[in-house]
Amino acid sequence: MNHRPVCLRPSFAARRGPALRRAAALLAALAFGSAVSAQPSQSVAPLNGDYIAAVVNQELVTAGELERRIESAKANATRQGMRLPPASELRRQVFDALIEERVIITVARESGVRVDEAEIDRAVQSVAAQNRFTMAQLRERLRADGSDLTRFRATLRDQLLIEKLREREVYPRIRVSDEEVEQYLARQRESAAADVQINLAQILVTVPEGAGESMVATRRAHTEAALARVRAGEAFDRVARELSEDGNRERGGEIGLRPASRLPDLFTAAVKDFKVGQVSAAPLRSGAGFHILKLLERRGGEAGSTVTQTRARHLLLRTSPQLSADVATRRLSEYRAAIEAGQRTFEDLARQFSEDGSSAAGGDLGWTTPGTMVPEFEAAMNALAPGGMSAPVLSRFGVHLIQVLERREAPLDVRQMREQARNVLREQKFEQAYMDWAKELRTRAYIELREPPQ
Repeated sequence: MNHRPVCLRPSFAARRGPALRRAAALLAALAFGSAVSAQPSQSVAPLNGDYIAAVVNQELVTAGELERRIESAKANATRQGMRLPPASELRRQVFDALIEERVIITVARESGVRVDEAEIDRAVQSVAAQNRFTMAQLRERLRADGSDLTRFRATLRDQLLIEKLREREVYPRIRVSDEEVEQYLARQRESAAADVQINLAQILVTVPEGAGESMVATRRAHTEAALARVRAGEAFDRVARELSEDGNRERGGEIGLRPASRLPDLFTAAVKDFKVGQVSAAPLRSGAGFHILKLLERRGGEAGSTVTQTRARHLLLRTSPQLSADVATRRLSEYRAAIEAGQRTFEDLARQFSEDGSSAAGGDLGWTTPGTMVPEFEAAMNALAPGGMSAPVLSRFGVHLIQVLERREAPLDVRQMREQARNVLREQKFEQAYMDWAKELRTRAYIELREPPQ
């Protein structure tokens, strides 16, 4: 297709999908967690009975804010069933996190990182949508929690500033070598091999324990005669029923699908490179006798070699001051009802109303691979069965109606597998790289801790 759907990430963002998912998860966590009760950093000031607990560059951390963050941490832990450290350790951790947050925010502002009002609008709408609130309900909930929309937007601005700076500064610090990529792929292959399931059929010609050379030679000749019949085109299962001396002979020698770990090492080694349907080139000798093997089926063992692709279409309504997310959601719900009632087709509605480059194709996005779409779109799309249609989905681009047309397993080439491995390793290194970066920022920051007034 020649249309580039607007829900696609820019190429740099597509390579950094997990960081964007962290931002989306952050917004979900902000909804009525620590962010609601936290004062925005740019307007923190001591209240009556409050005092300044720390000065961080040009920012203040007040004791009141620290107490609110501690209470929020306790509430979140209760909701999630998590255990908290002792009170003194919890206070130290929260205080430390507040100081780190202030350091990063001041660096972000000084380095020119900006968050515009439209980004904050989308973040607020995302929080409301994830909590199934209208904007009026969100404002009411904020008031009930002792906050308001202005403070909430300021907190969101700070968190988005932090995420943007993290994305810009931390990723360039991460290095993944070719050797690390190869080691990762080797581990994946080993893991897949351990999980592979194999279905074999065998023709067993037994050799009695302690048999002499002449007996062994006779039994070998018997086995080779059976193999010759199979090579000549006779059905393996027919020969097995006639000649095999194991308990599976009535099933044509079929052993049944089972993990490779439950088969003799002799068998798994022998058929490691077999294609389905292939038969042993020569008899295998074991303590039981002589075996002729046929590979009937293999499942798994191809770690990372395929990817599930989805072909979907969507109808996008962009949000704006003239079209709120609530109104766009109602319109798309009406379109969905019309499609389900057979009154309109998805394609016609997309051509008429979708504000996306794919509209001319009836909203068809073509085949997409995991990580191509923004997280909120991809999560909704992945939850649908082929033919299924979503409820309205809010993303940073607006509100979408999504329908999955079909799915397929597509092979990954070597380049794609290596890039996938590199992305995984980069993400595994992110947290340590972030901690090292944050530590460096703190060593350069002005931090003054203050004692409570006497």
